[in-house]
Amino acid sequence: MNSPKVGFVSLGCPKALVDSERILTQLRTEGYAITPDYDDADVVVVNTCGFIDSAKAESLDAIGEAIAENGRVIVTGCMGVEESAIRDVHPAVLAVTGPQQYEQVVRAVHEAAPPNLEHDPYVDLVPPQGIKLTPRHYAYLKISEGCNHHCSFCIIPSMRGRLVSRPVGDVLGEAERLVKAGVKELLVISQDTSAYGVDVKFRSGFWNGRPVKTRLTELCQALAGFGVWTRLHYVYPYPHVDEVIPLMAEGRILPYLDIPFQHASPRILKAMKRPAFEDRTLARIKQWRQACPELTLRSTFIVGFPGETEEDFQYLLDWMSEAQLDRVGCFQYSPVQGAAANELPDAVPDELKQERWDRFMAHQQAISTGRLAQKVGREIDVLIDEVDADGAIGRSSADAPEIDGNVYVQSERPLQPGDMLRTRVTDSDEYDLYAQAV
Repeated sequence: MNSPKVGFVSLGCPKALVDSERILTQLRTEGYAITPDYDDADVVVVNTCGFIDSAKAESLDAIGEAIAENGRVIVTGCMGVEESAIRDVHPAVLAVTGPQQYEQVVRAVHEAAPPNLEHDPYVDLVPPQGIKLTPRHYAYLKISEGCNHHCSFCIIPSMRGRLVSRPVGDVLGEAERLVKAGVKELLVISQDTSAYGVDVKFRSGFWNGRPVKTRLTELCQALAGFGVWTRLHYVYPYPHVDEVIPLMAEGRILPYLDIPFQHASPRILKAMKRPAFEDRTLARIKQWRQACPELTLRSTFIVGFPGETEEDFQYLLDWMSEAQLDRVGCFQYSPVQGAAANELPDAVPDELKQERWDRFMAHQQAISTGRLAQKVGREIDVLIDEVDADGAIGRSSADAPEIDGNVYVQSERPLQPGDMLRTRVTDSDEYDLYAQAV
């Protein structure tokens, strides 16, 4: 008897990707085959994103494409909390579930395509690290779910709930399995990585028979022992983040912090319900770089937030000039159904949002160009992601996959994805580096 086949579409952020990996691992354990082709699948699962309107539109388009090509579609993920909105557009979907509802998704797959009862879990094994949707040499390591913040532009807490930290032993056990499977870079993710353990009052768990506090600093110390790149994402600048900087300076974890600043104007930060700490943050950035000169800082910002004046926007640009961040993403404010910011007065016109976004990106591009130019002539380690006829494409410690720049490498010896090598930087542009293997 042939195994039933499941098609899968995963949209949105790395946290959603980890959810997809968990669902796929369970299905594969139960004997389902995973196929990239809609027409060859017995059912298709679409893991949606519902953070902003453009993401919802992409999710609805993906559902429609799956229905058109297959007809049997299950919807899950963040947009799943808006079941009526999905069924209004696509009434033919078989089932709709929200984020983290793994059991409900698997149950819906069972109903649409019953598992093969002849499946033998002792023979049809999945890898011990589970099914991964990333390349073999890097993987996302989710350490918690949910968020305790109530930012006025965000509905993540209503979709994913309050903070729930994973047991530290479980996190480290997964990390160990990934490293044994060949992973050379662990990307630590959550909604609020700095808050890891707050919900359990930082009580200790156990790893290899020894107590380890459920806290970011202690987690990083333990992860450093695996001898692979460890990269931190979604780090709020709480005071204890200072404790992680020495680990970066010592080369034990990557000198990289992804901090969602969102804005700099105290007035806008207050309207966003974000801590208005921009002056102290600039001082801390200076301290961090003094302690760890190799530190890379990445962040995301929102322009065109309701009530943002030209003065607020100029304040942001001036702050960017002072902060000299290495990697930056920027979004134009978009109303999100259910977000408190929708009720704020003085909406910024779309054409002004676009104009400010253009100015912001040009401003940061000049900063990025200057900071990358300082690396020309230096030697850096590069992890190779792709190889083509023109050479190899990789990333340095300053580059997270998908969101940051690349290092284009020329080498006399053949390279393949997952190789780590020493290179000398020969050139740079606005976002990328060019290097020669040494």
